[in-house]
Amino acid sequence: MHLARPRTILLALGGIATMACAAAAFAHGDGTDKLPHRTAAEYSKAPEMPFGKGIDPAKATRTITVNMSDAMRYDPSEITVQRGERIRFVVRNGGKTMHEMILGSLDELKEHGELMKKFPDMEHDELHMAHVPPGKSLEMGWQFSRAGEFFYGCLAPGHFEAGMLGRIVVK
Repeated sequence: MHLARPRTILLALGGIATMACAAAAFAHGDGTDKLPHRTAAEYSKAPEMPFGKGIDPAKATRTITVNMSDAMRYDPSEITVQRGERIRFVVRNGGKTMHEMILGSLDELKEHGELMKKFPDMEHDELHMAHVPPGKSLEMGWQFSRAGEFFYGCLAPGHFEAGMLGRIVVK
């Protein structure tokens, strides 16, 4: 498979699609960045995935802050939500290296992690992915439409393997 530019990303199997990367996110007054170039129309056309659908974080009914650290851990490492609940994740990187929060099934995260090993500098602008530079935060909106167990992981090479994995229980 030929990559035209380093910013081009392959499609991974198992329902995790990655796309061309976006430029730096916009700064907001609270020190939190939103994922770039999102409009209400884009959120309304967000594809349904096995674990839910991206939403405009401003329309969330609950905010959950997820901290990431160079100890290769998330805080919290487990989150419980109700099916249909609209969540605004504030994803904070308190470390000195790039970290990310990618939502999916455990198998999808493992498959995508293998892709990340081949292309470690790829960035993400999918609605279920927050690629967060050191000392920054990003917002990500999500509505979990199906009950079950889902996960979030940092797929930067070595991070997932070091235990950077969290669990979401949708009731």
